[in-house]
Amino acid sequence: MLGSLLKQIVSGMEAIPEDISRAFQEQKKAIGGREPQLLDIVKMLQTITSSQRTFVCIDALDECAAAHRVKILDSLKQILEKSPETRIFITGRPHIRAEMERRLGGHMASVSLCPNKEDIIRYLRVRLGEDETPDAMDESLIADILEKIPESVSEMYVAMILGIPPRIIR
Repeated sequence: MLGSLLKQIVSGMEAIPEDISRAFQEQKKAIGGREPQLLDIVKMLQTITSSQRTFVCIDALDECAAAHRVKILDSLKQILEKSPETRIFITGRPHIRAEMERRLGGHMASVSLCPNKEDIIRYLRVRLGEDETPDAMDESLIADILEKIPESVSEMYVAMILGIPPRIIR
């Protein structure tokens, strides 16, 4: 994920910073031309984000495996320590909120979002209306879908991770 983030940031730049270019050239010289390791990627992201204001969006962090999530959060904290102007916006389910607060400390403000049941039903009706095989479902199945799915949709939350202590009231 962080490698992809680095690629996206670099591809939007007019010129690749010399430090980044040199690091990639050194990786090519390694046996088998290995890809940059996590530590290398974090250093490159620190270099770039410390010289320009950067906004990062990560959706559904809760879907990331726990071991990877720990590395991502620790890496983001390292980036923020060197890049106080960087802002990170993350969405996820509530069960990772405590982990994010623990790993990112006082740099986080979050907001809980609960989906509106009527909005979910309206969305499902539209999608069911677009079904290309309408004969595959009877009215009973449609009624079950419209009843059970809105009940099982869970709360989401949005975390804003700031390079400076948050001033947002929770």
